[in-house]
Amino acid sequence: MDKHTRNEKMLEAVRCFLDGRKVEWDEEITEEEWGEFFSLCMHHQILPMAYEEVYTCPAFGSMSPDRVRFLKSQVIRQVMIQSRKTEEFLQLYEKLTAEGLTPVVVKGIVCRNLYREPDYRCSGDEDVLIPVEQFEKCHELFLNNAMKRADPAMDILEEGEVPYYREGGALHIELHKELFSSESEAYGELNGLFADVFERKIRLRIGGVDIYTMCHTDHLLYLILHAFKHFLHSGFGIRQVCDIAVYADTYGKEIDWDYVLEKCRSIHADVFAASLFDIGEKHLGFDRERACYPRRWQELGADGDELLEDLLAGGVFGDSSMSRKHSSNITLQAVTADKNGRKAGGSILQSVFPDIKYMQRSYAYLKEYPFLLPAAWIARIGKYVKETRRMEGNDARESIDIGNKRVDLMKKYKIIQ
Repeated sequence: MDKHTRNEKMLEAVRCFLDGRKVEWDEEITEEEWGEFFSLCMHHQILPMAYEEVYTCPAFGSMSPDRVRFLKSQVIRQVMIQSRKTEEFLQLYEKLTAEGLTPVVVKGIVCRNLYREPDYRCSGDEDVLIPVEQFEKCHELFLNNAMKRADPAMDILEEGEVPYYREGGALHIELHKELFSSESEAYGELNGLFADVFERKIRLRIGGVDIYTMCHTDHLLYLILHAFKHFLHSGFGIRQVCDIAVYADTYGKEIDWDYVLEKCRSIHADVFAASLFDIGEKHLGFDRERACYPRRWQELGADGDELLEDLLAGGVFGDSSMSRKHSSNITLQAVTADKNGRKAGGSILQSVFPDIKYMQRSYAYLKEYPFLLPAAWIARIGKYVKETRRMEGNDARESIDIGNKRVDLMKKYKIIQ
């Protein structure tokens, strides 16, 4: 099974899960090829969704009983853990709102709730946006309910996003004071598009609990721009496109599509966004009529084929290899250069020697001693060399090649000039 066929089969399995039907493959698929197929599904964190649709097909008979037992155990484990995470989250959320807090839930449980088997769409963590003035009280409530800081050394009052985990449990939460890192020159401005998100929030009832979330227009915009942010780094996977397509199909009548297009266009993400829906229509059952997808969007003539190829290669968060993850230095610098009126193609040198604002995120001492920037560059290069020697799939030349190709892709989708 070549890469193209493997990709097509994964997309078909996901489409079948969304449609509620089983695949009917009856051609010969070797156990090794099945292994490659399921490995791809794991990279995109959709193993339960895919396994559910393929295990009854005739071609699955080539799998050995031992391999089937292993896969089935992995699926059961992932679904059970997700179910536990959901239960723990809803219990905690009720305690937050009982104290008068208004935490807005984004992605995660809101998207899972749209799938016919919610816990088959697994989430690593739950993302919660809290008004800045409510953060300290929310933090106290977390600590009083068995939640621990994932990074005890973090200055939680300064950071825009603070991670927590449940001691003795399964739940992980990213508590946000802002949706995007305001320190990022490449996409920090995106926070301005959600300035009135708390005034526009709505309630949904999930698992017997009322939760606050974004209005459907804001939420679709956020799902698109969350994928956009990851695209500017090292990429995103098919699961994110599923969420966007399913969300639009479900709530399309309530979405202000012109507003979403206007906001995407203001940050040069309109063609990118339309390409996501092109992928959804071609491969995931996105229905223009059901979603009330306007002609203005269709007139952009977006073609998502090359974007699909990139996201299939990248995995769920563009982390299919260390080389690809490190290529984000090139893509982020290209976007920053474009915003500052410089030629994006000249950013490779800047990826090796980033400006001081970028370096301060990893080397905090530069905030007080900016003249030590050259020493920080040397330390950064040394760290990268050590990682390259220690890790597989981590090659500097490959990172540059991937980065350059992805910069060209950004130009194709009109994100940069």
